[in-house]
Amino acid sequence: MKESTGEPEPGVEAVITRSGRFADRGAWSAEGWCHMESALELVGTRSAMILMREIYYGGRRFDELARHTGLTEAVTSQRLKRLVDAGLLQRHPYREPGQRTRYEYVLTDLGRSLFPVFVALMDWGARVGREGGVELVHADCGSPLNAVVQCTKGHHVGLPDTVARIASDGNRESLSQPDSSSEPAS
Repeated sequence: MKESTGEPEPGVEAVITRSGRFADRGAWSAEGWCHMESALELVGTRSAMILMREIYYGGRRFDELARHTGLTEAVTSQRLKRLVDAGLLQRHPYREPGQRTRYEYVLTDLGRSLFPVFVALMDWGARVGREGGVELVHADCGSPLNAVVQCTKGHHVGLPDTVARIASDGNRESLSQPDSSSEPAS
């Protein structure tokens, strides 16, 4: 199998190929069951992602997070609660001498698993944004980070080399055997 450059072949539109029950666009609606939709429900707001940015940069305490993001305390509080409820962050108590117990926010494994998305957004933002800003680099060699799409066997995959199929109940459809059974539940 050839590695993709991410560029479509001449005359081929660069889109994802749909297969099986997913091939007929008129037979289904992704609303309510799309994994991307689920992800955006959790982190699809500007405030959620900039809070995650500050957590990745080492921010932990509420006042610091609100100050560095420029969010109001009310928005900061709401978003942090949602990120904790979703399992991306955990609250850990701390207490300064003579003060009441407060909480700091630390990443969970689920929160760390969002890091490649953060890298991809930073990389894409650098392409469409203004000059300068923060650059993410590898600590060992100093080279810039980038997000790469690859299959579980390690092949780099571009948009025209991607096939979308319905994976319901953990069973993945076979690409070679289109399924004519009913559409996914909404």
